[in-house]
Amino acid sequence: MKKVFYEVNSLDKKCYNKFSLTEDILMEHASFSMARFIEEKFEEKSSVLIVCGPGNNGADGIALARLLYNKFDIKLYLPFGAKSSMAKLQEKRVKLLGLSLVDELIQCDIVVDCLFGSGLNKDLDENSLNIINTLNKYESYKISCDIPSGINIKGQINQEAFYADTTITMGALKIALFSDEAKDYVGGIEVANLGVQRDIYEDETNIFLLEKEDMKLPFRNKKNSHKGSYGHLNVVAGCKMGAGVIAAKAAFGFGVGLVSVISHEDIDLPYHIMQTHFLSDNCTAIAIGMGLGKYETDEVKKILDNDIPTIIDADLFYEEVILDKLEKDVVLTPHPKEFCALLKLCKITDIKVDELQKNRFEYVSLFCNKYPMVTLLLKGANTLIGKDKNIYINSFGSAVLSKGGSGDVLSGLVASLLAQGYDSLEAAKVASLAHAMAANNYRKNNYSLIPADLVEEVRKL
Repeated sequence: MKKVFYEVNSLDKKCYNKFSLTEDILMEHASFSMARFIEEKFEEKSSVLIVCGPGNNGADGIALARLLYNKFDIKLYLPFGAKSSMAKLQEKRVKLLGLSLVDELIQCDIVVDCLFGSGLNKDLDENSLNIINTLNKYESYKISCDIPSGINIKGQINQEAFYADTTITMGALKIALFSDEAKDYVGGIEVANLGVQRDIYEDETNIFLLEKEDMKLPFRNKKNSHKGSYGHLNVVAGCKMGAGVIAAKAAFGFGVGLVSVISHEDIDLPYHIMQTHFLSDNCTAIAIGMGLGKYETDEVKKILDNDIPTIIDADLFYEEVILDKLEKDVVLTPHPKEFCALLKLCKITDIKVDELQKNRFEYVSLFCNKYPMVTLLLKGANTLIGKDKNIYINSFGSAVLSKGGSGDVLSGLVASLLAQGYDSLEAAKVASLAHAMAANNYRKNNYSLIPADLVEEVRKL
C-alpha cells in the first residue's frame, strides 16, 4: 500500500522547518524529476511545449525548461506572466541562460501542463479554458505537473481539465488524483522526489492506495484438508435470482469449499452448488441483497440476526431491516445510487448522486465514523473501501466492468473470502483487487465481458 494525502503543504513545511530545505531546493528536485522522465522517455531534440501559470506550478515548469534547454527544442509559454516570487526567480534564471519565451501555443512532440496544479481554487477564466481546450486537441504526449490543470484539490472538475498521459505529482500522492471525475484525466501517475526519500517526506495518513501486492489470494497450503475446511457460504436468492446465482458461481471459483443458495423457488443450479430453503447449520458466511427484490421482512431479519460474517448488497440498502446490522462487523458493497439511499436511511445526509461523486472521500468518512464496525466498499471508477478511520483506494477498475452482473461477481468474491475466514476488511480489499485484475486481464473487446468471463479470469489469477 502507498500513502495518500488530502494536501502536502504541511509536508513541504516540514522539509523547511525540520530539514532546513528551502522552497528553491524542493522546486529544483520537482523539476528535475520531470526532466528525468522526459529524458528517459523521449529522443533528444524532441520539441517540448511547456505552458506555465503565474504561480509556483508555473515556476516548476520554468525550471524544467532550464533543465531541458539545449538538449530538447524548448518552447516556453507564460500566458499570464510570472507573479509568484519563485516564478519570477525561475524566469530570471531561464532568461540569463538565453532561452527566449514564445508568445503563442505551438504544437510539439511533448506538452507539459504547468498552469495551476493543486493551487486551483476558483473557476477558470475564458483564456485559461481556451488554452486547456487547445492543448487537449494536440496530437502530443501530454504531461501534467502535480495535478492536471482544471482539477481542484478535492478532485473536482467544474468546467474543463487537461487530459494527461502522465501526471508527475510532487512529493506524495493526493486524493485529487483518485476521484472518479479525475480518472480520465490523470493518466499514469509518477511521484517526484523533493529532496528527501518518500518515507521521510511523508507523515501519517488514514488514506492508502492499494497495490497488486496487497491481493492475498486464498491459496491452499494445507494438504490435510477437506471441503469443510474452506467454509460454507449461503447466498440468498431473491426475485431476480440470476444475481444470486452469479454470486454463488463467483464464490465457488474463489476458493470456498461449499456454496448453498437459499431460495423457496426451484433454481437451475450447477451440480456443484446446492440449494436450500433455510440457513445451513454449518454456514460460515452469508451473502444477501443481490437481486433480492421484495423479500419477506421477517425472514430477512432472521437471516441477518446472527453473528455469521455477512455481505449485504443492492436492494437491502433501501430497507430499514439492515439498520441493526450496521452496529456489527459486516461488509456493504453499494454503488453510488445505493449509497445515497443508505446515507438517507441512516439519517446522515440526503444527497443526489452528483453530490456524492464530487465528494466521495468525505461521505465515506462520514458513514464510517458513524458505523466503525462496518466495512464499506463503495463501487466506482476508483473503488473506495472504508472502515473506521481508514480509507483504501482501488484504482485498478476499468470500463470493462460496466456491465450488469459485475457487481454480483464482486459480492460473491467477498463472500467467498468471508466464508474462508478472512476478516471483513481484508476480504473486501482482496476481492476488490481480484475483481479489477480479472477484468484487466480480459483480452477480448472491452465491451464484450459477461459475468462468466469475469469468473473465469478470477480463476486464472
